Parts: sequence; structure tokens; C-alpha cells
Amino acid sequence: MATSSLDILHFLRRRGESGDACVLATLTGIEGSSPRALGAQMAIAANGDYAGSFSGGCIEAAVVAEALDALAAGAPRLVRFGLGSPYLDIRLPCGGGIDLLFAPQPDPAAIETAIALLSARKPAAFALAPAGLRLAEASAPTGWRGDDFVVTYVPRLRILAFGQGEELTAAAILAAASGAATAAFSPYARDIAVLGAAAVDAALLPYRGWRPDIGSDPWTAFLFLFHDRDWEEELIPWALEQSRFYVGALGSRRTHADRKIMLEAAGVAAEAIASLRSPVGLIPSTRDPATLAISVLAEIAEQFAADAFLPLAAPRREPALSKS
Repeated sequence: MATSSLDILHFLRRRGESGDACVLATLTGIEGSSPRALGAQMAIAANGDYAGSFSGGCIEAAVVAEALDALAAGAPRLVRFGLGSPYLDIRLPCGGGIDLLFAPQPDPAAIETAIALLSARKPAAFALAPAGLRLAEASAPTGWRGDDFVVTYVPRLRILAFGQGEELTAAAILAAASGAATAAFSPYARDIAVLGAAAVDAALLPYRGWRPDIGSDPWTAFLFLFHDRDWEEELIPWALEQSRFYVGALGSRRTHADRKIMLEAAGVAAEAIASLRSPVGLIPSTRDPATLAISVLAEIAEQFAADAFLPLAAPRREPALSKS
């Protein structure tokens, strides 16, 4: 739906392999408001083509022009756009000012390494300085570290959805369309067919005690959308043992009370049970599958935005408390 950090890195790699010179522009400072967050990037090729954006289109042409000048000069430069900028005719609609650091000809080996790390669902980082771009330790969120501006990339949001019927198919299709790495699991062959037709990765749950052989990490969300709760008895305790930032399950508060009794009987730790979200979603008492999908995906995205960098600062994060 929108250009991701990995898309920008792939753009740089493809253009480099084609022999095209490129510039990587990075948002390193904000005064007032900005349409994008610190660390947002654009990749600009020598022919003026680009990937990424810093606004809704009001400054991209100026960014491209500045990038081509930096490419011709062969040296990094820091440029202010908007509030406080020498370019009086270029203003951001929000009235703020942004600082962009232009790095011509970023190191292809560093780009390749970052792509490999992210593809393996590991974080990566670049340090941007007047001397250019280099790999850095992905140990903290994006920001200034001394004289270097460090851009930290984390693996993209991954959603593993388990369930049955339209609640599952709607949530998985929307998650995949949003750009999340999505895999869905259902005991119904019809669900697998529907998801396959929508090009969503899906697999059949063959029996209740089966658990998928899939690695997890702090950037993974587990979502359970079963009406038949027997399927949860093996899967939810397993999910609560995995590295993840979110585990949620469909159901009313009464259903969740019964679920907690089941988990306690299964020997699941109280702390892990408290981290399980139910009811799920930001819209209360949702009964339409499409609206539920929007509601749950928004909740997961909200939690991901809040937690994405926590594993870098705290390797072993304690589970979050469930909503009351």
C-alpha cells in the first residue's frame, strides 16, 4: 500500500546493479510538525526516478533536484526544507521544517547487508555522517548518536492468524494487503482456498494438537479467530511461549474468562495469561467480519508502532498487560 524501508533498499540495489548512480535522502531533524517521522527516507536515481516520500507531494520535486545536485558534487549535504529554509517558495502544508541529509552513492555492500538482515527478520542500521554511509549496530531507535545520525530498520510487521470462516479470511486478506508479512492457518479447506485465491500464504490445520513449524520473533503478532475454542487449547499456550509482541483471541469477556481458566489448568504462567488480549480490536462489540478485521489490524498496528524498537533496548521484554 505504501513504500517500505525494504522497498527503498531494494530500489538502491536494483539501480546499483544497473549501473545507475543514486542518492539516499534521510529525514534527520523536525521543527514543528512533519508528515513523516525521523528516519523516513527517499532513494533518488540519477534519472530523477525515486522511491519513498517526505510529504504528500509538495516537496518531492525539490528533494529530487537537491539530490541530483549532491550527486553531481559527490558529497553529502544537510538541507532544510520548510520552516527556516532558504527556499522561500517551498513550504510544508503543516508549517513545520525538516532537515534532510543527502548521501550520494551509498555503499552497495552496506545496502546488501541490510537487505539480507531484514530478509532474515533481523534488525539493521546505517550511520549517516559527513563522510558518508556505513553499517552500524542496530541497538537503539533511529536518532542522533553523537555526530552520526543512525537509521535503525526493524523487520516488517508479521501476523500469524489462526481461525475459521470469514473472520479469519477477512483479517488475513486485509493484513496482507496492508503490507504485513502474513500467514493464515485454518482447519477448513474452504478458507485455505479463499486465501489462496487472494494470494495469501495459508495452510491447513490438520488436527487440534498440531503446531506449525514456524520461527517467531519480537516483531510477530499471533491472532486467534476461532469460534470452536477447542482449537485454542494447544495453539494459544504454544503462542504464549513464543517470542512476539502481541497475542490476541476473538471472544467476549465471558469467553475470555473461560479461556483463562483453561490456560491456568494447562499450566500457563499467570504473567503470560495476562499478556493475552481479548476481546480484540479497537472497535467495541464488532460483529461484521470486515469491520472486525479493520479493528483488530488497527490494534496490532498500534501496538507494533509502540513496541517495534523495544527489543533493541531490552533484549528480554516482559509481556504487556491485557486491556481491561
